[in-house]
Amino acid sequence: MRIWDLDPKKLCRNHLLAEHRELHAIWNILTKKKKGYYHHPETLRWAGKLKALYLRHEKQVEEMATRGYKHKSPLPIALAKGKREQEVFVDPIMTQIRILKNKKCKCKV
Repeated sequence: MRIWDLDPKKLCRNHLLAEHRELHAIWNILTKKKKGYYHHPETLRWAGKLKALYLRHEKQVEEMATRGYKHKSPLPIALAKGKREQEVFVDPIMTQIRILKNKKCKCKV
C-alpha cells in the first residue's frame, strides 16, 4: 500500500494506476471507518488530511486523462476535510526515487 510523494507525471503506467487503486482504498478506509489496513503507516499518514488526499487524487486523474484513460471514480469533495498538504512521509523523497529506480520500470525518476 503506497501513495508516492512524487509528481504523478513521473510515474509509469503501472505505478500510476496502482497508486490510484491504493488511494481509493485509503479513502474508503478513512471515510467509512473500515478496520482493514487502518493501522498501516500509509493509511495513518492520511488521517486528518482528506483534503490533501483528494488533491492528490485530482492530480492522478489529470495525469490519467493526459494518458488517455477515462476516469470513472470521482471522490466526493464534501468529504475532503482537513489539511491540504501532506507533510508526513513513510519514506523520504530520495528513498522513494531510489525504490522506483531499483524497480527498473518506466518511471521518470
